[in-house]
Amino acid sequence: MTRLIDLSVATRSTPSEATPVTVELLDHRTGATVLGLAPEDFPDGMAISNETVTLTTHTGTHMDAPLHYGPVSGGEPAWSIDQVPLEWCQGPGVRLDVRDVPPGEGITTGRVTAALERIGHTLAPGDIVLLWTGADRLWGSADYLRAYPGLTGDATAHLVESGVRVIGIDAWGLDRPMHRMIEDYRRTGDNGHLWPAHLYGRTAPYLQLEKLTRLDDLPAATGFTVTCFPVAVAGAGAGWTRVVAHVPGN
Repeated sequence: MTRLIDLSVATRSTPSEATPVTVELLDHRTGATVLGLAPEDFPDGMAISNETVTLTTHTGTHMDAPLHYGPVSGGEPAWSIDQVPLEWCQGPGVRLDVRDVPPGEGITTGRVTAALERIGHTLAPGDIVLLWTGADRLWGSADYLRAYPGLTGDATAHLVESGVRVIGIDAWGLDRPMHRMIEDYRRTGDNGHLWPAHLYGRTAPYLQLEKLTRLDDLPAATGFTVTCFPVAVAGAGAGWTRVVAHVPGN
């Protein structure tokens, strides 16, 4: 038997989202009038409901496609989310424990290598790497937007060049918090501080999963499969994604 672990947050309005989320409900009784009927025309005096949701493609647990990083990736037109190969969206999961990296700091190649050594794993093509920072404990608060570490550009290159096509994180973003990157840029004038993990995707295509959760519920660092199929929003740089770990055994 296979156990399924949902690694996705519920999409909702929360201080943890940088942009507003609104949900307008069309209730069961009002739904009848939209159809040109009365509630009493339906069994139990109720028709069917509907919701109108306003949000960005980066709201909730989502996947970033290469188009999000720039118009060109690896010398070719960058894929939008509806062009992402589905074969990339399922594979062996590898959870890397980087909870020792302080909020605001970089998850470097050295940190990634050390985390791999601790679990005795060598990266293989198709591995889906999940960075376990522990930042999801802040989901629901505004601190979630600022208090987490982020992957460096060099570490991103190391993972992708090792055959990893999907990198996920249980935090608001894959890079360091926005305010830290901008502070470092203004202090040094070096634009290499700005979104280096994302912008590596201009060199080679890869996919990001942001706002994961429950990585602590995985029973081990390896030995499970991840599925992460995004909603195919035509021409978009990202899509909402239900990320699920398939864990063998009871």
